[in-house]
Formats: sequence, structure tokens, C-alpha cells
Amino acid sequence: MNRLLNRRGLSLKTLTDFSSLEDSTRKHLKNVYSCLSLSMLAAAGGSAVHLGGVFRGGILASLVSFGFLMALMFTKNSKGNSMKRMGFLMGFAACTGLGLGPILDFAVAVDPSIIPTAFLGTCVIFASFTLSALWAKQRSYLYMGGTLFSCLNLLMLAGLINLFARSTFLFNIQLYGGLALMCAFVLFDTQLIVEKRRSGDDDFIWHSVDLFIDFIDIFRRLVIILGMNKKKNNKD
Repeated sequence: MNRLLNRRGLSLKTLTDFSSLEDSTRKHLKNVYSCLSLSMLAAAGGSAVHLGGVFRGGILASLVSFGFLMALMFTKNSKGNSMKRMGFLMGFAACTGLGLGPILDFAVAVDPSIIPTAFLGTCVIFASFTLSALWAKQRSYLYMGGTLFSCLNLLMLAGLINLFARSTFLFNIQLYGGLALMCAFVLFDTQLIVEKRRSGDDDFIWHSVDLFIDFIDIFRRLVIILGMNKKKNNKD
């Protein structure tokens, strides 16, 4: 690994050199990514519950996860509430993982190796765009906010139309366009977290939610894309 990086004029030290960030911001980011890691473990646990047949995920799990998210949002960020809010975060993540159950069932039916492949791909994509956002000296990705949310609204509209149109073209736009959009949101959300901390917002629990949602959306789309491609190749 080091040899490959050195041949490109890089090193592990330069890859993790975020000296342009203040100490308080670096500490905040450590807390954010710690929460994100715990959320991923909780989501994995929720998915395991579904795949193990203990409890089947679906719409109910999605509704409960939304309830946990609302509870987290409306619980004041304070030291006294930190454990309660962390519990809400874990509940949200676990139910989100449980809600992935139907998609994971599809992947297992086609090829069980799709799930670890999609997870590894998501980790690589997420890490790459996160590092790009943190390396940037200027917070230029923040200017993409308006465009990104406009594109998100268009994708939601396309999804609503496709409930009736059943168009493969619209479905592919949602799938591949959504994947590209979520990658861009990783850039935007990462830099937004940095700027929020610089403005005095130290709610690392809530900040981790944005990144968790980005990660899950990328993973979900990769599972579908890999599953569809594998299914198509099996038919051929």
C-alpha cells in the first residue's frame, strides 16, 4: 500500500493530514465518525435480524425509524440528554437496517456475494468523497447545496410519476442519478459539518445522521445495481 502511494507522490501521512482544520473541528469530526461507525454496526444488526428471520423488516420498520429520527431531532442537544439521544440514534440506525430487508432478500436470491461487494464499494466511494471534501482548502462544495436539493426534488418527482408510469427509463434515472447525487451529498454534507462546527454547532450526534443517510442511500443503490446486472448476466 505504501509503495503504491509513494509511486504517486503520496503517503499515508499526507492522506490523513488535515492540518488546515482547527483542533476543535478535528475532535468534532472524530466524534461524528465514531457515531457513524456505531450507527453502521446498529444497522448491520438490524439487517441481520431480518436475514436471520427473527423479525421481518419493511414499511413498519421504516415508520419506526422515522419516529426515532423525529425523537432525536426534537430532543435538545445537552450533556444530560446525550445518552438518550445516542439511544434514539441507535434505534434509528437499527430500524433503518431492518428496513433494508426486502432489498437484501433480493440480493441474496440473486447472489449472496452482492451484499459484501456493495458494502465494500460503498466504503470506498464514501471514503474517497469524504477525503476530497476534507482536503479542499476552500469550502467550494457548499455552493452545490441549492443545485443538489433541486436535483433531489426532481428525483422525488420522477419517483412519484413512475409509481403510475412504470417506466424503465425513469427508474434508471432514479437509480443511477440518485447514486451520483448521493456521492455529491457526501462532499456537501462533510463540508457543511465542518462549517457548522466553526459556527459553534457541536451536535455531533445529529451531524452523523446526515452522513449515515448518505452511506445507506449509496449502499442501497449499489445493491440494486449489482443485483440487476448479475440477474441480467445469469439470463444471458
